[in-house]
Amino acid sequence: MDRKLKNTLALAGLVVLLAGIGFGYIYIFLRPEIKARTVVLDQLKAQEFDTESLNLQLTEKVERARQLDSVLAARKFNIPVDIPTLQFYEFMNMATKLISRDARVNIEYVSTIPEREFFYHKYKINGVSSYADLYQLIYAIEESKELKKIVEPEFMNYVDPNVESTPRFLVNFNFFVHVYFSGNDRFTTTGYNENTLRTSSRYDIFSPLIATNVPLNTEGLLDVQGAKLLAVVPEGVFVADNKGETYLLAEGDKVYLGYLTKINFEQNTAKFILNKGGIVENLVLILEKERRK
Repeated sequence: MDRKLKNTLALAGLVVLLAGIGFGYIYIFLRPEIKARTVVLDQLKAQEFDTESLNLQLTEKVERARQLDSVLAARKFNIPVDIPTLQFYEFMNMATKLISRDARVNIEYVSTIPEREFFYHKYKINGVSSYADLYQLIYAIEESKELKKIVEPEFMNYVDPNVESTPRFLVNFNFFVHVYFSGNDRFTTTGYNENTLRTSSRYDIFSPLIATNVPLNTEGLLDVQGAKLLAVVPEGVFVADNKGETYLLAEGDKVYLGYLTKINFEQNTAKFILNKGGIVENLVLILEKERRK
């Protein structure tokens, strides 16, 4: 065997040896890693989607987000995300348009305070107004879409000294407002409509029950004080006031400060109800001849 053939056979043997070592390394030492990579590849293939399927899923997610957003918008109150302190001043400018121009309202920013998973801006509100304006202002703050809470209220009645005729009964007020906000958008929505902030009128609880003055008798009605019952007839009663003027009245007729409520034809009496500036009085007139019996 010549030298050239020997070299060829040796080279071929070396190649076979190296191939055997390579295949042995791959199938013996790298087999676990290859198996793990194969499992991952199979999982990726199982999750492979085409463009149409991905677009369909995106549409479904967008619709779901819209539904959730509409649910949040339907809630009475929302807690916005990171609102600036000036936003409450803008809200108060809008709220004060619902009250009269005579009302005086002062606003002062105090601080920003954390509360559990939320935060709130704290403002001090004080001023003077009528009870109706104060009630409207409080209603607008408490009923606004973005959550606000009034705390530590103080109210005191106040009579306006700048009027010369009928006194004006006002209210001095002082309270704090917490304007809530959050660090995320879990409690708000991208768009919403403001709640109805205007309310109906309420009875003025600061107005005195007993008035300091009573209206004048500008309609020329019967003044029952000092009046005399002259006669009881089927049509009603004849009554004369302290000036001697005579009036024919039936049940339900209006008199000065009140009404004729009841005529008793058997006992010859007439019953009146009078409102003297908050003091309600029942007054009964008796026929003169019955009084003398």
